[in-house]
Amino acid sequence: MTTPAPPATRVSATPEATALIKRLVAQHGPLMFHQSGGCCDGSAPMCFARGEFLLGDADVLLGEIAGQPFYMSRSQFAYWEHTHLLIDAVPGGGGMFSLEGPTGMRFLTRSRLYTDEEWAAIEALGPPPSGGQ
Repeated sequence: MTTPAPPATRVSATPEATALIKRLVAQHGPLMFHQSGGCCDGSAPMCFARGEFLLGDADVLLGEIAGQPFYMSRSQFAYWEHTHLLIDAVPGGGGMFSLEGPTGMRFLTRSRLYTDEEWAAIEALGPPPSGGQ
């Protein structure tokens, strides 16, 4: 008997990131993530208390990690749409505005190209919804 393939996702989290997210949820309540596009905090995934980062039509929802929504700007998504994002947690200082900063850990985005089978499944999902929806 073969195991069915997991559903196609645009973003997922390592066990280390999931553990850190659960720790932050226990401390801060529901969270949200936004993949930074640069500037002050480089291109790190930023973690906020849900609702503390204003979203609009220029943002898209890629999916959820550990039950928390993960967004990215639509313009950045245009460059990354062919890659699966894997959010990890590693030792180090987090972004200055990101909730994990004081924990001694930071979130890190790793990416890889989809396989042909994954890409077909991702295309079937259609475009990601706007953050303003």
